[in-house]
Amino acid sequence: MKIISIETFTNEYIGLVRVRTDEGDEGWGQTSAYNADISAQVVHRQVAPHVLGWSGLDITDLNREVLEREHKFPGSYLYRGLCGLDTALWDIHAKRANKSVCQLLGGNPESVPVYASSMQREITPEDEAERFLELKERYGYKAFKFRVGRECGHDLDQWPGRTEAIVKQVRQVLGDDVALLVDANSTYTPAKAIEVGHMLQDYGVSHFEEPCPYWEPDWTRQVKDALDIDISGGEQDNDMRIWKHMIDTQVVNIVQPDVCYMGGITRTLEVARLAQQANLPVTLHSANLSLVTLFSAH
Repeated sequence: MKIISIETFTNEYIGLVRVRTDEGDEGWGQTSAYNADISAQVVHRQVAPHVLGWSGLDITDLNREVLEREHKFPGSYLYRGLCGLDTALWDIHAKRANKSVCQLLGGNPESVPVYASSMQREITPEDEAERFLELKERYGYKAFKFRVGRECGHDLDQWPGRTEAIVKQVRQVLGDDVALLVDANSTYTPAKAIEVGHMLQDYGVSHFEEPCPYWEPDWTRQVKDALDIDISGGEQDNDMRIWKHMIDTQVVNIVQPDVCYMGGITRTLEVARLAQQANLPVTLHSANLSLVTLFSAH
């Protein structure tokens, strides 16, 4: 099963990848969303040249070949491009086995709980709470996630007082029978994150995501050690050295790799295995309506 063609179909936001083999297989994958047209160039310049003509049977070996051949380019775009190849090959493997990717991985299709989220910081606490209430009543959501602080905000709020106001408002409107989760997107220093974390605990928030800049793992560990609330993180990371450090030193309570940022399913599974060995739960980061949602579901 030799790879004979790798094509991309892209705009600025979404990049689809089609892989074909000499045995008539066709698999579809996707590069990471956002600036997908740049990732598509990476596919053709730094991924495809190393695997065309190779067997597509060993996906791990193909990942290794690309990353070793491009070892001087360890940045995010290489992994975003690699994801297109990796996920297309998983599609081919599943089709050849007449299974879903989920089944190929040893799982069985079943329902899983999800939470509602707006991913907005410009929304007022009142509007966010009302929006969540409508989702709760219409669709039966039992968990909700919203943004706190200002993205990479150096301890600042989106506007003064918004964080405490939105936590209080959402809890008051939705009641105590739902789970609340928040995402700070690298807002806080440890001292401020701990202060905010105590407030979150007072309102029964169960999940505090990326409280500190993700490039400061020791800061995040300080926050985790000081609070009872679960601290999560890892969506930005693709370097296995960072993942091993994060997991070995217990930086977070919950690890959150993103399939597309990681370079595909194969490398995401490596993170999951490390987390399993450390008895840490994994919640995949999946923050847009592209195929990353499908990859994560499988």
